[in-house]
Amino acid sequence: MTERVVPPDARRRRRPTKQGVVLSEELIVETALRLIEEHGAEALSVRRLGRALGADPSSLYRYFRRTDDLMLAVADELIGRTLRAWRPTGDWRADLRDLGLSMHAGALAHPRAATLSAYRVTGRVHEIQAVETILGVLRDGGFPDAEAVRIYHTFVDQTLAFGALDSASVALPDQAREAEAEVWRTTYGRLPATTHPHVAATAPHLLESMRHSSYPAALDLLLEAAEARLAAVRGRTGG
Repeated sequence: MTERVVPPDARRRRRPTKQGVVLSEELIVETALRLIEEHGAEALSVRRLGRALGADPSSLYRYFRRTDDLMLAVADELIGRTLRAWRPTGDWRADLRDLGLSMHAGALAHPRAATLSAYRVTGRVHEIQAVETILGVLRDGGFPDAEAVRIYHTFVDQTLAFGALDSASVALPDQAREAEAEVWRTTYGRLPATTHPHVAATAPHLLESMRHSSYPAALDLLLEAAEARLAAVRGRTGG
């Protein structure tokens, strides 16, 4: 896609496409997300999207001026899917843990899209809602504003980074994933204590741990640190 400005009142297609569907931003984003998971980044082309939608590729400019705008919309939709399924309880630590795990699971459900979008700032409705929501959880939990922002930043970056890392692993061909898992067993699991005493001593735990993502453990460590900081703040202020 290239730069092209279409007046807002001309963006919605009023006639069905060749396949009998009426175009909308939501339908284009959903189709783009599906194509990304099937074909990778190259799926974000006007020609491929138009073919999948049964529409003239030029009609997509009614909704997105360029490919990057569509990628931002896809990234924002991933955020929206997590938020729509998440229900806060009022317990800041439990709520952040549940939200983080939900974000991570959402990334793994769409690994190629998550890998492409984890580092993007969309400035769109769902991202704005997420920023407001997470800051609200922290401020309502008693964190001063500066601490709330610090923990928000760390929480989001940690979650997105693990989402991208683990998504990249999930997106590997099965044979490559199995080969990497085998390295832990056949290489690290057999290192002798005479040359690698620490690996040898911890090998059973290492082999078990490396089979899974470390995100839940990292998230718990972050939340424990945040809780300790909140206790310290309350101790200083007498709250």
